[in-house]
Amino acid sequence: MKPRLIATDFDGTLVRSDWTVSGRTNKVLKELSSLGVTIVGITGRGPRLRQLCHRDLPSADFLVLAQGGFVYQVSGVDDVEALHETYIPGADVARAVAIVEREVGPVKVVVENDPTHESTLVGDLIEDWPWPVPMREMSRADALSGHVVKAFIRSDTVEAPRLLRTARELVPAELASLTDAGVGNVEICPPGINKDYGLSLVAKRLGIAASDTIAFGDAENDLSMFAWAGRSIAVANAHDHVKAAADELTASNDDDGVAVYLEKLFGL
Repeated sequence: MKPRLIATDFDGTLVRSDWTVSGRTNKVLKELSSLGVTIVGITGRGPRLRQLCHRDLPSADFLVLAQGGFVYQVSGVDDVEALHETYIPGADVARAVAIVEREVGPVKVVVENDPTHESTLVGDLIEDWPWPVPMREMSRADALSGHVVKAFIRSDTVEAPRLLRTARELVPAELASLTDAGVGNVEICPPGINKDYGLSLVAKRLGIAASDTIAFGDAENDLSMFAWAGRSIAVANAHDHVKAAADELTASNDDDGVAVYLEKLFGL
């Protein structure tokens, strides 16, 4: 049975190494949307990058952002309905960071606390930040003084996979959810927030079962939706443990893996 809902990650999955989405991929997704298949873009990107997400995936019917914490129904770049928004108190982020620092030593903290278009990230300055976004140095106390979309932590001495394992062992699940998008940072999100959470909200709204859903991804933060969806597909450039968790593999993001798989599945 062909899926009624297609959920795809962005960076490393849909988006190529040159930060573009191919015309082939968008053509396939647009055609499937016209056939009545629901297209969901799902990403760790926060709501401040919603317009970028729409440009990358103009056929998206829904955007699930900030690892599942923000859900939007999309009819156009400026025609958007917010269906769900979840923040975490800055004080809870501070508690989570303190727990981690007691084990691994000092970490750098970058905070996304403003959901508006291309707003500035605040906190510690990180020179090799993987995206060209505005950042402003701010004390941790000030950066975490209100509600937070999510926060990023990085250690100069502990690599992200180990940092994530340590954080998950020590930080209570009721305090925060933790994940890694594969770019060297551990992300601190509201408790219970993962991609499966946001995706399940969309599916429930539409009356679509998990068994009628297919999900594409490449990184640790995609594993929860892989477990939830009826079929999970990892691109060839995915992390090894993500490929091991997937039901099937497809070509890499640079070789239009999402389009390759869907063309074959739907006979396009």
